Amino acid sequence: MKLIINLLSFTLFISACGDKKPAVEEKPAAAESSIVTLTDVQQKNAGIVTGKIEQKEISSVLKLNGQIDVPPQNMVSISVPLGGYLKATKLLPGMHVNKGEAIATVEDQQYIQLQQDYLTAKARISYLENEYKRQKDLNQSRAASDKVFQQAEADYHTQKVLITSLAEKLQLVGINVSRINESNISRSVNIYSPISGFVSKVNVNIGKYVSPTEVMFELVNPTDIHLGLKVYEKDINKLYIGQKVIAYTNNEPDKKHEGEILLIGRDLSPDRNTEVHCHFEDYDKTLVPGTYMNADVQVKNVQAAAVPNDALVEFEGKQYLYKVIGKNSYEMTEVNIGEGENGYTELIYPSPAIKNATIVVKGAYSLLMKMKNKDEE
Repeated sequence: MKLIINLLSFTLFISACGDKKPAVEEKPAAAESSIVTLTDVQQKNAGIVTGKIEQKEISSVLKLNGQIDVPPQNMVSISVPLGGYLKATKLLPGMHVNKGEAIATVEDQQYIQLQQDYLTAKARISYLENEYKRQKDLNQSRAASDKVFQQAEADYHTQKVLITSLAEKLQLVGINVSRINESNISRSVNIYSPISGFVSKVNVNIGKYVSPTEVMFELVNPTDIHLGLKVYEKDINKLYIGQKVIAYTNNEPDKKHEGEILLIGRDLSPDRNTEVHCHFEDYDKTLVPGTYMNADVQVKNVQAAAVPNDALVEFEGKQYLYKVIGKNSYEMTEVNIGEGENGYTELIYPSPAIKNATIVVKGAYSLLMKMKNKDEE
């Protein structure tokens, strides 16, 4: 019985050892899959040149996005100072208007009353002026008291103030005082465009009463449009006034619009970004306010770890370089790359082991081919 137990224990031990043996054998194979070793002849034929990762100043592109904006002085809200009913307008969003063009007609009985008050006050001024002069002469000859003269003087000057204020009110609503008289009183007024531009909003319809505080139309002068870009806090120090910007829309990515940075905001939003305003070098009528755009800004890195382009190889969608680990022996190491310039490519956040290693700067492609051939054998 004891002999049977010992035989079973020995069998299980042998079986367990047999199960572990493949795992021990697979480990070196996995480690060697990224290592390539050349003979002296292969080393010479491959033209391998080694070196160190260098520090280079490489231009990179900062990609931003934003939308077309218009400065406040180029946006106009149209309202009626005294209110009234909208009698006529032909405006539609997107229409072009010229400065001084009549864009709407508003009517109300208060316009009639205002003209009546002005003409009545103007008609009375002659009487009050003559009365003032008469009382002045009588007062100088002591034929009239100072009180009567002073009252006539006050009435005359008060009437002059009334006429001036009524004339200003008429001018405010767009009525030319020189054109009104007792036989020419209008119940409506025209609203004129103060700028040349495009209609962005129409908030009223025919027959609607518009109060003085209500915005009827919004006009935009697009000749000084800006591009407002969102920039995160970490990238603000890469930008400066006058820096060149290349902008484009998603619909026409090949159509580039050149500009430069005009203003950099200093207030951060809750999302830790600020707005950068850019001015276009040439005005393009196809760029309307609210259009979303992408922008590329050329920025300079202070110093970046970089390698020659020949040091990098692409394999299965990833970038690699070869690190020297012994005589004629190299290890394939994955890296993240950034921008390239003048034959060099930036390495993004390389580990200290990579930054201080000796790498293959020329002939990396030959090593990649050697590894592929080895895998196919």
